[in-house]
Amino acid sequence: MIPARFDYVRPGSVEDAVRALAGGGDDARVIAGGQSLLPLLRLRLAFPDLLVDVGGLSELRGVRETAGSLEIGALTTIYELTRDPLLTAHCGLLAETATLIADPAVRHRATIGGALAHADPAGDLPAVVLALGGSLLIRGPEGEREVRAGDFFTDYMTTSLSPGELLVAVRVPRLGGDWGFRYEKFRLTAQSWAIVGVAAVARRSNGHVAEARIGLTNMGSVPVRATAAESAAAGAEASAAALREAGSRADEGTSPPSDLRGSADYRRHLARVLTGRALAAAAGAS
Repeated sequence: MIPARFDYVRPGSVEDAVRALAGGGDDARVIAGGQSLLPLLRLRLAFPDLLVDVGGLSELRGVRETAGSLEIGALTTIYELTRDPLLTAHCGLLAETATLIADPAVRHRATIGGALAHADPAGDLPAVVLALGGSLLIRGPEGEREVRAGDFFTDYMTTSLSPGELLVAVRVPRLGGDWGFRYEKFRLTAQSWAIVGVAAVARRSNGHVAEARIGLTNMGSVPVRATAAESAAAGAEASAAALREAGSRADEGTSPPSDLRGSADYRRHLARVLTGRALAAAAGAS
């Protein structure tokens, strides 16, 4: 199909992009890699009056070290996440998950900022950034603000971005050597969206799990933390049996959808099983 008519601008700086978005109001949309927006345009499921193409803004690319964290430019591609030395050394969960997203063609075009701003609850990266306790840097007409991942996703494919605002970077913590991680993903084919995904990080101490954080993919209208499973894992023995027991509480407080790929009850079962596996792997349990 052919998209509806729209105006197009390609700004030369972040400030120009913010001005263009502010001028376009509610009917302006950002395009970068285009892997999420272009299909919506072609199917006429999105009708922007203005497209602001930020793909040429080199200042929004790359990974940088900051005090205690890593700052990832919003235009950094999924493929670049898999190979960046800072991420592979200090935030392996993000690098590992990126290898499981879609296929190589998509990974070379899709960006981390686009994936997060698109806010599809079946997407992998929102749950990962949530589990990591990450935050998002947003630039708008009033300046820059930082929003925690838990406050950024507000509803199905909806975020706290206001008209005129642009997601410019993502901040995630540097995980020390006492932290382990795992992303477990159940899908029908290698390129499919997750029916359920589980992002887990765990800190091990003296044969026990001192702390665990878990983000769930496709278990609600937004990515959610499995707080009951986190509480059960904290202080538990770092054994597969104990962490399977903790994982059995992963679906508490969730509202998974029912669709052609699986019922809500099926997703609850998957969340429990996958969380047990992810926790065991993150904690190095035998």
